[in-house]
Amino acid sequence: MVLHDHDARASWGLNTQQFIQEKLLEKAKERLSTSELSISEIAFSCGFKHSQSFSKFFKSKTQLSPTEFRASFN
Repeated sequence: MVLHDHDARASWGLNTQQFIQEKLLEKAKERLSTSELSISEIAFSCGFKHSQSFSKFFKSKTQLSPTEFRASFN
């Protein structure tokens, strides 16, 4: 599926970058809440080369670190 900026805005009210970030965040939240994968493994599975970049991205979107988010499910 090819996603164009116009399509993303029309369908979801987001630009393409925002749409991709939201999908990555959903994927990360699901894995953090349902798996025992390490933060690094989740970061890499979401396309991040470095877990630090993933953690910074995640916290900027949720106000919680991935570790804090995961702990809220235990």
